[in-house]
Amino acid sequence: MTEKELFAKGVKYLTGALPLMFIGPVAIYNAFMNQHTNWHYLVLGIGIIVCLASIYLAFVGLKTIVKGIFKD
Repeated sequence: MTEKELFAKGVKYLTGALPLMFIGPVAIYNAFMNQHTNWHYLVLGIGIIVCLASIYLAFVGLKTIVKGIFKD
């Protein structure tokens, strides 16, 4: 791959992580505000998984961008 392609691939990972960075905390907040329902633990688990996915995608995206910039 050329450097531009690696850079573009890293940006795609980061654009995928961006919405997850907002959706995850909103889901966790919603789970804690609605503890009286039976769906509390399911929504909390989904929120935590979404947050972990956003962290992973951001890490991979930044790693790919750095690889594209410095031609590793």
